[in-house]
Amino acid sequence: MPEYPRHLATFDYVGVFAYFLTFCTFERSRLFIAADFVAIVHEQFLRVGRVHGFQIDAYCYMPDHLHLVVTAQRSDSDLKQFVTTAKQSAGFCFKRAIGQRLWQRYGYERVLRNEAEKIGFMRYVVENPLRGELVESPLDYPFWGSSTCSREELLEYLGIVLSDSRRAG
Repeated sequence: MPEYPRHLATFDYVGVFAYFLTFCTFERSRLFIAADFVAIVHEQFLRVGRVHGFQIDAYCYMPDHLHLVVTAQRSDSDLKQFVTTAKQSAGFCFKRAIGQRLWQRYGYERVLRNEAEKIGFMRYVVENPLRGELVESPLDYPFWGSSTCSREELLEYLGIVLSDSRRAG
């Protein structure tokens, strides 16, 4: 029997905390390669984030998975409710529009303990297309960003330096 990710037994996932999240597409299908497919999903994560009090500090839609760094904004923000509702809403809208199942059942989460760890995971998210050898510069990949700032502001905040020619282009 396969081992599925488990939540921390001694942590209730409610309150003002930051998290790193990963969700894979069903059967690792390469669904996040078209802007309209990404837009359907991203709209739902933003909407549900507003309802449940989560901001998306960094996101990256890789072809077959999604990485997020999110921060709860309220004392009653519940990560389990946010994840369940966001995945259900995005999956429903995706199935209705595209006719395909979107998500694998389980995802991965990590509670981030401090700002330095959060910044490290945000950097990981933004640089994921580079590690996947999809592009040579973060600016060449269209499906990453933040709900709180521009891509350029996020790169600056994370200390990711681009060459002068990349910034001008």
